[in-house]
Amino acid sequence: MRRPRFDQSLPMLAKGYAWLPDRRRTAGRDTVQTRLLGVRRTLGVEGPAGARFLYDEDHVRRSGALPEPVVSTLFGHGAVHTLDGEPHRVRKAMFVHLLMDSGTADLVDRVGAAWDDAVPRWAHQPQVVLMDEAARVLTRGVCDWAGVPVSDEELPALAADLTTLVDGFATGAPRHWRARRVRQRREAWLAGIVDALRAGERTAAAGSVLDVVATHRDSEGELLEPRVAAVEVLNVIRPTVAVSWFIGFAAHALHRWPADRERLRAGGAYATAFAHEVRRYYPFAPFIGGRAPRDVEWDGERVPAGSMVLLDLFGQSHDPTLFPEPYAFRPERFLTGDGDRVRDIGPWELVPQGAGDPRTGHRCPGEDVTVALLASLAVRLARLGYRLPDQDLTISLRRIPARPASGVVLSDVRPG
Repeated sequence: MRRPRFDQSLPMLAKGYAWLPDRRRTAGRDTVQTRLLGVRRTLGVEGPAGARFLYDEDHVRRSGALPEPVVSTLFGHGAVHTLDGEPHRVRKAMFVHLLMDSGTADLVDRVGAAWDDAVPRWAHQPQVVLMDEAARVLTRGVCDWAGVPVSDEELPALAADLTTLVDGFATGAPRHWRARRVRQRREAWLAGIVDALRAGERTAAAGSVLDVVATHRDSEGELLEPRVAAVEVLNVIRPTVAVSWFIGFAAHALHRWPADRERLRAGGAYATAFAHEVRRYYPFAPFIGGRAPRDVEWDGERVPAGSMVLLDLFGQSHDPTLFPEPYAFRPERFLTGDGDRVRDIGPWELVPQGAGDPRTGHRCPGEDVTVALLASLAVRLARLGYRLPDQDLTISLRRIPARPASGVVLSDVRPG
């Protein structure tokens, strides 16, 4: 791979989600060469074939690839996201069991009940910030489901902390340093709970997240260090609370395209299609990456060992060859011709949270949970009566993670 002359770290921070799509557009191809972090050569790819290349561990691996600021805020040191090979497969199986094979319908029900409980309180307030309230609803539901003990008094602070972890991973601004402090504090809190559980001083429901993680043994048959166990508990509850971003985007979509509201109220397949379209249309993760463990070649480019490889998630979500009229918001694109069923979506096509098989690769095993939660809460949002007062609803592509600037302020809330 020919080495580009200029480092692109500052342009990446300045352009945000548009950086890699713009690089590819300028090059006129799906594969581009660039350079990041001072010296690291980087290959940017897009499309199903590029996704397959990145998710093949023979070509690209995650160990040592995630930037330290991301690990220290979003994922945590020792997290499953930082592993490869057998250690990754054993740890990933735990998440697959928790998020794909066990009763996640109960999680969706608990979050829905928490929303229903919160609505009367919203109705008695002059205004509420939807993304903040959604974070509290999600925190209540996921902590109850996961077996993490949180009182009603502790809930707002925990919801704010989990939101901070998501909000601070991709910036050098003060919100990044707040996220670092939050991670240290919350890891210590959960590690103490794990220690107490193992010592018999606490109990957790059999099969709950807290129970499964605390008793999990790694590829060498050892219990996880308490701090690593805390990291992995956070890696269940923190992504669940991140669904509050999608709730904000759903409200934004209903504001811009109010004709969708009536059909969404009915739920069913359209609600799932709406959830898929929110995840496709709106910016969440800009890209995902890893390192080449050896010299490899892709799309005619030599990729030296140690090079970064990035999959352009945002760009692929707006690729017109995959999604015709990509800047039109059309949930119908995910329905079959009769509109009664959600069409089959290939594992390499719609990739806002990664690509491939979540059971065996690095794709998030909680993606189905995200879709189910978003569909459930989007229906409730569509049925809710409210007014949007004057506010800043712009979504800057320079900010990672992007969000409606106001957080979506609702007034005159009325139960549906």
